[in-house]
Amino acid sequence: MRILVAEDLYLLRDGLVRLIEACGHQVVATATTGPETLDALLRWRPDVSLIDVRMPPTQSDEGLRAALEARREVPGLPVLILSQYVEQLYARELLADGSGGIGYLLKDSVFDADQFLDALERVAAGGTAMDPAVIARLLAGGPSKRRLGGLTEREHSVLALMAEGLSNQAIGRRLFLSESAISKYTTSLFGKLGLTDDENGNRRVLAVLTYLNNP
Repeated sequence: MRILVAEDLYLLRDGLVRLIEACGHQVVATATTGPETLDALLRWRPDVSLIDVRMPPTQSDEGLRAALEARREVPGLPVLILSQYVEQLYARELLADGSGGIGYLLKDSVFDADQFLDALERVAAGGTAMDPAVIARLLAGGPSKRRLGGLTEREHSVLALMAEGLSNQAIGRRLFLSESAISKYTTSLFGKLGLTDDENGNRRVLAVLTYLNNP
C-alpha cells in the first residue's frame, strides 16, 4: 500500500513510518501541519492516509479538517484518523458522505502492530475501522433512541460491533454466537435498512454509515 503519515510529533511519526515500511508498505509522504497534510493528500492520493487530529499551526483540529477537505475533493479517499481525542462534530462530518474508506482510532486503544495494520488495510479497502470509544461518544443518545428501521436488540448489537469494523466471525466470538447466526442477523438488518446486495455498494459500510449518522 502507498501510505501518507500526517503526525507532528517526531518520535511517533518516525515510529509509524518504520512500522509501516517494516511490514512491506510504502510511505509516500509525511506531513507535520494541517496545510501540508491537505497538499500531500491531494498530490499523492495515497491508498490510505494516517492522520492525527490536532496539528500545527493551532494544535486544534487541522488534521481532521484537512482530511474532510481532501475527501470533498476526492470522494472516498481512504483516511484513518489516529488521535488522542474524539472530535464529535468533525467525526460525524467525516462519516456523512457515505463513501466508506474511513477509520477513527484512539492512540491509547491500539495495543499491537497487527491490530493497527489490520485497521489500515480495512480502510484502504473501503471499509471502516472505528474505535469503540469513538462510537460511544457519537452515540450519546443510547441504544433505545437509535433503534434503526425496527431493529431488534440483537440486531442492534451486531450492527454496533460491525461499526467497529469487526467481521462476522469476530462478532460471533464477542456475542458468543455462531458465525452462521451472525450472518442471519446481518441479512435481516440489511433488509430492514433497505440495503440491497449490488456490485457497486458495500452493504456493511452503508449499514455502518447509516448507524453512525442517524440522528
